[in-house]
Amino acid sequence: MSKQKHRTLKKEDNFNRIVAENEERIKRICGYYNSNEHDQKDMCQEVLINIWKSLDNFRGDSAMSTWIYRIAVNTALTYTGKAYKHMKLMVNADTQNLSSVYVDEGFETKQLQERNLETLQNELNMLSVIDKALISLMLEGLTMREIADVIGITEPNVKVKIHRIKIQLQAKLKGGKNETK
Repeated sequence: MSKQKHRTLKKEDNFNRIVAENEERIKRICGYYNSNEHDQKDMCQEVLINIWKSLDNFRGDSAMSTWIYRIAVNTALTYTGKAYKHMKLMVNADTQNLSSVYVDEGFETKQLQERNLETLQNELNMLSVIDKALISLMLEGLTMREIADVIGITEPNVKVKIHRIKIQLQAKLKGGKNETK
């Protein structure tokens, strides 16, 4: 077997392993950025294509999962094209880390969560593109450091931005005014 063929097979094996380990994560990210099932599937395919194209360039400077998130988020943002400002962040009551959006953990009760979910989703969709990306990664359960690596801003900046978003959302959910933008 030639060296080129061996490298291609090794790349295919690596790609298949990465896809198997991250398939659900990729689908969730695509689901955050588009409610249309057909578009989500197309977006997922784009993510997989971009992973394949970039696989030889992965240097291991970050965790594989961080690298996958970066590709998925960037692909989702690119896929939505000029609709950035109108891009919707799709969440539901089953979203794993939804409680991380709330400032006060005691704020989350099942009844209140169900009543406020639509309001929360509307408010999330009014956020800027970068804020939507930050919240989607937080909903995925990434640490502040991992979010900083994916987005490409400093960890303190991520913490400040997420804190401001939480305060803004809490005020909106309690019927207050938005003082922080």
